[in-house]
This record gives sequence, structure tokens and C-alpha cells, in this order.
Amino acid sequence: MIKWGKNLYVQVIVAMVAGTLLGYYNPPLGEALFPLAEIFIKAVKMLIGPIIFCTVVSGIAGMGDLKKIGRVGWKALLYFELATTVALVIGMVVANVFQPGAGLHPPGSAVAAAAAGTADIAKKAEALSTVGFLKNIIPDTFVSAFTSGDLLQVLFVALLAGLALARMGEAGQPVMDLLGRISKLFFGIVHMVTKAAPAAAFGAMAYTIGKFGFGSMVSLGKLMACVYLTCAVFIFGLLGLVARLHGFSLWKVLRYIREELLLVVGTSSSEPALPGLMEKMERAGCGRPVVGIVLPAGYSFNLDGTCIYLTLAALFIAQATHTPLSMEQQLGVLGILLLTSKGAAGVTGAGFVTLAATLSATHTIPVEGLALVIGVDRFMSEARAVTNLIGNTVGMLVVAKWEGEFYPAQGQMLLRRPPPAEPEPELEVPEEGKV
Repeated sequence: MIKWGKNLYVQVIVAMVAGTLLGYYNPPLGEALFPLAEIFIKAVKMLIGPIIFCTVVSGIAGMGDLKKIGRVGWKALLYFELATTVALVIGMVVANVFQPGAGLHPPGSAVAAAAAGTADIAKKAEALSTVGFLKNIIPDTFVSAFTSGDLLQVLFVALLAGLALARMGEAGQPVMDLLGRISKLFFGIVHMVTKAAPAAAFGAMAYTIGKFGFGSMVSLGKLMACVYLTCAVFIFGLLGLVARLHGFSLWKVLRYIREELLLVVGTSSSEPALPGLMEKMERAGCGRPVVGIVLPAGYSFNLDGTCIYLTLAALFIAQATHTPLSMEQQLGVLGILLLTSKGAAGVTGAGFVTLAATLSATHTIPVEGLALVIGVDRFMSEARAVTNLIGNTVGMLVVAKWEGEFYPAQGQMLLRRPPPAEPEPELEVPEEGKV
């Protein structure tokens, strides 16, 4: 029992259960404990920028071959685009089959009153255009990339620094050594901060149940059930098949990253799990240079769970507000989501902001309909954050396999079958009469 109690994932589970009970029986106190989660998430986010910078720069400079860097990049983007497109399509199919918004008749006055709470979100969404997205990738200064909290800006700066360091050759080796030591320093800090994860999970669950209660879950249960069901089908159906085709066992992968999964469930955010996931992927046999490029990029471009949520929520609002959409219009929404789901990378509350941007761009589905889902958005954030994490983990393994940067002997715990043992060299037996 004592041994189990020392495991981080057990501590997080216990903390989540305790937080749920506290939020249910004492809602005001549950709401007041949210700072525990906020402080933890801020502490981890503070470390993500430097870790990504050190890892990406070391990875690119370590490759040396600029053609290989480009090859890894386009393979990763190809996988991301395919995965997110399938996620969007699956969400659209489920929304049409189950019709989660049909039969919901919200009073117009209620929608208008609740819509006031979405005004700031709609204002943020106006900035999400293709041009604005491209301009936002470039930081105002080199240092501001680390203070803005935008992973794309850190990735952009790290890419330039890595390419420059790769061109320096031997002269850049002292810088490489320094980055390696700095990287170890930050990972050491992450290990210390992660010990506070149970407290963060306790505060987050107490706040969620205390503020929103189980009542809001019941009123919009059909939408929530569709989101959770679709995420489960995507994970165990599509991602399970992709992992199997590449020789991996999805169950073994999930078991390997169980601490990160529980951390995501407890905090409703996938960002706190990024440093630990990068470290685990390296230990599991993925080449450090590929990890440094693929995982940070995936956190911006491979948001499978967010894509599922976006299509379901957009069509739910259309159905609930009695806004008929033809198949052509639905495909138009899908096309918009292909762009806006990438444009929200690095935006706080990305899923909800992207939904607002999408509704604004359709000029058909009323943006005021956001008020219908804002109450249960928090309950659905766990599903999309977990799906994002698993999607990026599988994507990381697949791209590493494509690039020949996965080493089975090191990562055999994730394989469906262990790699065949190398045959022992046969001893030559001299023929009779010969020495």
C-alpha cells in the first residue's frame, strides 16, 4: 500500500476523487481552490519555452543534414493534416447521426443574457485570421517569444537558432554542450514541480464541480456523450489502427504515458504534460532530434481532440438554434475549421476561441449560440486534452518510425511484439581428421 501511495498517478487519482467530493458537498470552497491548479499550470508553462528551445535547437543542430530536417518536418505536417482532417470528418458524421442539438429549445432571452459572457471570446476570435496567424508566428523580440506563452513563436526562434548552429559545424560544439546542460537543469526543475500535480488536480476538480455542478452536465448530456464517444472511437479505433500498422500496441503506449494522461485529466490541459512526454519519448527509443521537432509542432498543429469538439459543437449550435445547414454548407464549415483549428495555436482557451472564430466566419451559425455550450465546456476539455495528448504521442512514434529514428531495442516496451533476438554466431566445428 505504501509503495502504491508513492506513485504519482495514484496520488493524482486520489486527489481528483477528493476534489470532486469537496466540490459537490461544498461548492464555494471548491471554487476557491482553483488557484492551486492555476499556480501549477503557470509553473509548468514557465518551463516549456526554454525546454522546447533547448531540445529543438540541439535536435536540429545534431542532425547536421538540413535535408533531413526538412524531410522530418514535412512528414510530421503530412501526418498532422491527415489526422486532424479525419478527426473533423468523424465529428461531423457523429453530429449528423446523433443530432445532439435537436429538440433543444433555448429561450431567446436566456441565450442573449448568457451571450454577454462570450463577448470577450468573440473579440479574441476576430484576430484569428490567416494573415494574423502568420504574423503572430514572428515574435516582437527574441526574448518576447519566451514571455508571450506562444509555442509557435518559441518553435520559430528555435528553428532559426538550430539551423544557424548546424551551419557553424565544430565551432558550435561549445554551444551544443551548454544547451545540453541547460536542458538537464530545466528537466530537473520539471521533476520537482510535477510533485505538486496532485494538489493541482485536487483544486481543478473541486473548482469544476463546485462552479458548474453535475446539473449542467445533465442538461447538455447528449452533446457531452457525443464528444466523449467520438474521442473514444478516434483513440481506440483510428489511433489504435495506426499504432498497430506501425508495430506498436496502443494499450502499451497508454500504460507508458499514464502519469501524463492523469496529469492532463486533472488539470484539463495537455501543456503540463509536454516536458515529461518529450523525455519519455526519448527513453522509449525515439531519436532526440525528431522528438525536438515533432512534439512541439504537434502541440500546435495536431489537435485531434480539439477538432472533434469543434465540429460537434458547431453543428450542435446550428441544430439547437434551428439553423439548417446543407451538406455543402457543412463541408464549408469543415474547410473553415481546417484553417481556424491551426490558427488558434498558442491562444488561451484555444478550443472555445476557435469555435467563436469559426462561427463568425460562417456568417450562418449565430455566434450567440456559444452561450449554449459555455457551461459544459469545462467538462469537455478533459476529453479533448487527453485526445490531443494521445494523438501527439502516436504521431511522434509514427513519424520516428517513418524516418528510421525509432530504435526497437530501446523502445520494445511499446511494441506489439518484441524485436527478434539476434542469432548467436555459429561455432565452426572442425571436420574429423582436420585440426
